[in-house]
Amino acid sequence: MLQSGEGLRRLSGSRVAVVGAGPGGLATALLLAKAGVHVTLFERETAVGGRTKTVEAPGGYRFDIGPTFFLYPQILAEIFESCGERLEDHVEMRRLDPMYHLLFEGENGLSGEIRATSDEARLQAEIARIAPKDARNLPAFFAENRTKLARFKPVLEQAFDRFLSMVSPAMLTALPHLHPGRSVDRDLRRYFADPRVRLAFSFQTKYLGMSPFRCPSLFTILSFLEYEHGVYHPIGGCGAISEAMAGLARRLGADIRLGAQVERVVFEGKRASGVVVDGETFKADAVVLNGDFAGTIRQLVPESHRPRWRDRKVEKARLSCSTFMMYLGIEGTMPEGLGHHSILLAKDYERNINEITNGTLPMQPSLYVQHAGYTDGGMAPPGHTALYVLVPVPNLKSGIDWEQAQPMYRQLVLDRLKLIGLTDIESRLRYERVLDPRDWRDEFAVHQGATFNLAHDLGQMLWFRPHNRFGQGLYLVGGGTHPGSGLPVIYEGARISTRLLIEDLIGARAPELRELPDTAPLATQGEPS
Repeated sequence: MLQSGEGLRRLSGSRVAVVGAGPGGLATALLLAKAGVHVTLFERETAVGGRTKTVEAPGGYRFDIGPTFFLYPQILAEIFESCGERLEDHVEMRRLDPMYHLLFEGENGLSGEIRATSDEARLQAEIARIAPKDARNLPAFFAENRTKLARFKPVLEQAFDRFLSMVSPAMLTALPHLHPGRSVDRDLRRYFADPRVRLAFSFQTKYLGMSPFRCPSLFTILSFLEYEHGVYHPIGGCGAISEAMAGLARRLGADIRLGAQVERVVFEGKRASGVVVDGETFKADAVVLNGDFAGTIRQLVPESHRPRWRDRKVEKARLSCSTFMMYLGIEGTMPEGLGHHSILLAKDYERNINEITNGTLPMQPSLYVQHAGYTDGGMAPPGHTALYVLVPVPNLKSGIDWEQAQPMYRQLVLDRLKLIGLTDIESRLRYERVLDPRDWRDEFAVHQGATFNLAHDLGQMLWFRPHNRFGQGLYLVGGGTHPGSGLPVIYEGARISTRLLIEDLIGARAPELRELPDTAPLATQGEPS
């Protein structure tokens, strides 16, 4: 086994290529740079962040492209802390209360609403207005999920690159809480009889692009995370986090190259030894891929180097849904009751979800609206409003003709917005951008427009999901690898992949990332690659 000093010298002499500056790629580059590795991050776009970036549109409107909030920012804070920094010194993270406004569609308008808050007493009062008996069960639900999260957190922090990982001590401890035969909705029925209340604790499965009626019961912890740890808005938009990570990574010596198109991974025998970038070969001791798994892996890695994920298996993989997006710049202000996050849940939510799952475009969809200006005045010019509207829809495997459907669906969504009080915005539109599943595929390289990556059913989780250590010298980060999608989970996956990569580089078990020493002066860490 290498001595500590020898291991650190080996790290400082190693070169790693990271492909893609999304959240996972940025976190990995940051952690590797702190460990003393020479990191070069290649990003095909002219800005970092991938879909976690904030863009400025004509007229001074600003929009998050993908994620619009941060859940469980403790992991992100720990990553900054491991690099000797405080997250709050880089970005102001404002906790939202209420977290969001849930509106339940009924036969003739709305059948109820809940202003979700992490204040348990207030939340009980909100639930009691529509379901008094269910409100009494809230403390028991929280208690159970507090235990469930504690048992599963070590599982989500470990790698699953060996089948024996499925019987690790952490996994065996968590198994009694897994209940593989239960869906999220079925699990919630033990506490909440009113379907509207169950939706308040299950719509979060949309973060995984899945149905609460099919999603494994494990993921009741998603709503619990919100209520226990809060929902946060980064001032300036979610892209502020990506920019902060990139800035710190550069300070630690990472070389971030924008507008650099990686064409393929290079191998020497079975081992990844670099990448081809814009026709030039960049040699590296290891390669990290951060991209949409189903598309990126086939484009960059020859089939012979991915025996467990050959083309046929990738094509048959179960995918998440897609989203129909509207980014709207509006002259004037919004109704006083429109908060930061609003979610309209369709009258027949189960039918809505089944239509999406089965490839049918819903004509009575649920939708989500972000009014970031409620909290952050910098997202639109004075006297104007920037609205972000998201509607879950089938991915491109459905065969929907979006060329024909898009204008009709745009109008349908604008009409649906009237249910949450947005009755007059069409005449005040000063900027509009619409994205449908084709745009996710063509502009953002998302396979089949499945915006939440591979589905998170039990057959595509843990060991059955693409591994963080994907091959010799080749590692994955992002929503397509373990632990899965969603920003906190992607950041945890980046920590797992980084730990594995460091262990492989030094040939010995690495110390905990948060305890990695400052291995070299910044001047030497910043040597060109």
